[in-house]
Amino acid sequence: MIVVAGEALIDLVPRGAGALAALQPALGGGPFNTAVALGRLGSPTAFCSRVSYDAFGEALLDRLRTTGVDVSSVQRGGEPTTLAVATLAEDGSAAYSFYVEGTADRLFSAPGALPPGTRAVSFGTCSLVLEPGAGAYEELMRAAAGLGVFTALDPNIRPGLIADADAYRARFRSWLPSVSLLKLSAEDAEWLGGTPRDWLAAGPAAVVVTRGGAGLTVYTRDGGEYAVRGERVEVVDTIGAGDTVNAALLHGLAVRDALSDRGVAGLGEDGWTELLRFAARAAAITCSRAGAEPPYARELED
Repeated sequence: MIVVAGEALIDLVPRGAGALAALQPALGGGPFNTAVALGRLGSPTAFCSRVSYDAFGEALLDRLRTTGVDVSSVQRGGEPTTLAVATLAEDGSAAYSFYVEGTADRLFSAPGALPPGTRAVSFGTCSLVLEPGAGAYEELMRAAAGLGVFTALDPNIRPGLIADADAYRARFRSWLPSVSLLKLSAEDAEWLGGTPRDWLAAGPAAVVVTRGGAGLTVYTRDGGEYAVRGERVEVVDTIGAGDTVNAALLHGLAVRDALSDRGVAGLGEDGWTELLRFAARAAAITCSRAGAEPPYARELED
């Protein structure tokens, strides 16, 4: 079981140009997208979050259930669902503004235990920024690491949500001893400061940096550095691409029985190259269609 912990929200995606373009609601949130992608790839997955009882919340849970994701660890609340308004650039890249005050996912509380059979827990995005829920997710991260569970982190930086950048950077560094796999974009890396080697020295067994169409690079604790190019595709938008990479990496590690520091260290150049190519192919498919629509396992078969 791979547990994904974090927010589920509604993306409002413009269907046209200009500030007053019609907005199409779409199911989203980095952790939610990661859980859906894992389910579509065939990994046993559970979602750990707090979701509203409103219509958007019900739609989010329906998507998880139909994808085969276990939602028994989802907490519920009467507060509204978080909204993220997307703005799309000409190249399909997305920027977001958020409506988060008084929303359900901010009131998440750390569960007493992880689901039976949990092998990995994935964290990231808004859920590690917005209090009081951020502190509860941080508590869960440290508890999982303390139990020897493989932990993955994608900070997925949203600067508009971070009131004190320096405080967040310090908090990020404090998480690293509890992180097994750190995945982040080149833009995230630049905003956070430091280098993959700095972060590896603080705890993770591997750091994966994504560079859009230029591909992915992994840095490993034993000094390895392996890269693959992105797959050529006509980009519709990039929504959910990074979340698809998260899921593909975790799924690939799981099927290789490598959800451990020892397993990560044993992949070597051939294993990592194969895994990164798989993640690049999965992300390319997501970019080729509108919204966060990650691929099914059958779409990635050779």
